[in-house]
Amino acid sequence: MAELEQAMRALVEFMRTNQEWAIPIVFAIAFAECVALLSWLVPATVFFTTFGAVAGASGLNLVPLAFAASLGAGCGFWVSYWLGLFLGPRIDDYWPFRNNPQMLARGHAFFEKWGVLSIIIGHFIGPLRAVIATVAGIVNMPFWPFQLANWLASFAWGFGLLYGVGRVGELLAR
Repeated sequence: MAELEQAMRALVEFMRTNQEWAIPIVFAIAFAECVALLSWLVPATVFFTTFGAVAGASGLNLVPLAFAASLGAGCGFWVSYWLGLFLGPRIDDYWPFRNNPQMLARGHAFFEKWGVLSIIIGHFIGPLRAVIATVAGIVNMPFWPFQLANWLASFAWGFGLLYGVGRVGELLAR
């Protein structure tokens, strides 16, 4: 974990010195964090916490960065939903679900209990974030309710995490 944190700090430092890359990198990390098959490989919470604080303290404009994070998260959930629609129950034949069948089972149980709210809640809880949009696709959740919940939650997540932490960093730097 220490190596991962060190890599994230190096990426944050790169973005601080090469600000033109900040928006596409933030989008890509948020996207990967919200795609079912990639989210286990991308430590976005560590990244956004570190980068948000540094960006705020450095005086970077947090609004475009939070907007990029929101768009990346929404697009990632959309891809996960599509994967669930396309692969259906066969998705448990693929990594990482093949090795962790309980993940899909828990995600499905959560979805059955909370319905459309599970999409909103799922953006904020790491283990759910990895599966809930895929489960919505598997059970053929209607497209528009999924998208409405997805985009509302994506913007709340992106602005809450990156902008919120960035503002704290900004205030601490004063």
